[in-house]
Amino acid sequence: MAEREVMTKPRPEVGDELPALSVHVTREQLVRYAGASLDFNPIHWNERFARSVGLPDVIAHGMLTMALGGRMITDWLGDPGRVVEYGVRFTRPVVVADDAGALVEFTGKVGEVRDDGTARIDITAKFEGKTVLGRAQAVVRIN
Repeated sequence: MAEREVMTKPRPEVGDELPALSVHVTREQLVRYAGASLDFNPIHWNERFARSVGLPDVIAHGMLTMALGGRMITDWLGDPGRVVEYGVRFTRPVVVADDAGALVEFTGKVGEVRDDGTARIDITAKFEGKTVLGRAQAVVRIN
């Protein structure tokens, strides 16, 4: 795995961008995540079932997608303990094709720097060019 760029500024500024993160999600990862989270809903591993409920194919767990966005933030911070708050809305599923998997691209930007030593990070997550997480924001300690 490549080294990730960690926040080096003593105090980030509004508009600063976090290093982007691209993640190739595979069916194997979905099975592993299901085991770790105990979320064995068949929409995450059974194509026939997923299609029977109106989905185009198997979809990634929403919480997995959220966790990957969190990884972008903690990689940048260098310390997961500096995340004070993190929340998202799930707006669109990440469809994980059997052979191709799915490429999810995350970007982040400092949206607000607060006087209390925290900052709000605005996160964008896209799959096939479409946003999959809405109102994705984290509050982090910056000093």
